[in-house]
This record gives sequence, C-alpha cells and structure tokens, in this order.
Amino acid sequence: MPTKPKRLVIKSKIWIEDQDGNMVFGSGRLRILTAIEEQGSILAAAKELHMSYRAVWGKIKATEERLGQPLLSRRVGGAQGGGSELTPLGKALVKRFRQLQKLTQNKADSIFQDLFSNEAL
Repeated sequence: MPTKPKRLVIKSKIWIEDQDGNMVFGSGRLRILTAIEEQGSILAAAKELHMSYRAVWGKIKATEERLGQPLLSRRVGGAQGGGSELTPLGKALVKRFRQLQKLTQNKADSIFQDLFSNEAL
C-alpha cells in the first residue's frame, strides 16, 4: 500500500569568503558576535557557546584581519572588569548577514516550491 510522501523542505547555508577563498563570515561567526553582544565579553560568550576563549578569539581575529577593520572594541579588565562590545562595523555585519540569510532562504524556498511542489519524486 503506497504511503503519503513526507513533506520536503530545502535547507541552505551561506557564508562570505575573501577573494582567496578564506572564510570571512558565516553562521558560526554570527553566533559568536551575537553572544558577545548579549554577554558583554568574549569569555562569557565562549562559555555560552561551549567554545574555548582561544577558538572564539581566533575566529574574530581572522575576520578582523580579512576585513582590515575591528569588529569589537575591548576594555581591559581591572577593578571594573573587562569586556567587549561590537563596533559599528560589527553591528552592521550582524544585521546585514541576518538580512542576507533571510532573503536567501525566502528565495530558495520560492525556487524550491516552483521546482518541486507538484512533482512526484
């Protein structure tokens, strides 16, 4: 007896590379910057993401080097404690990447529906 086919959905993943093919920004770095923005420090963000401080810092540093501009402004610790916050570039990158993800997903969904909506696979 034939069963009703399960509903199919499309998934896509996007990221930004430089001209040499090096990762600049993607969903992982988006999560890192979002966590830093929410937590106020690289260390707290690393803990929240279950990553090492070194791994988080390395990804931020690589992206900053590839963009040639800082994504974070950092405050050195002391009596008041240290911390980090996103620069205007960091905030813009987060905002625009989220927009890019949403637009890409919407377009992919539309194309998928056009190509697969009435097809038996």
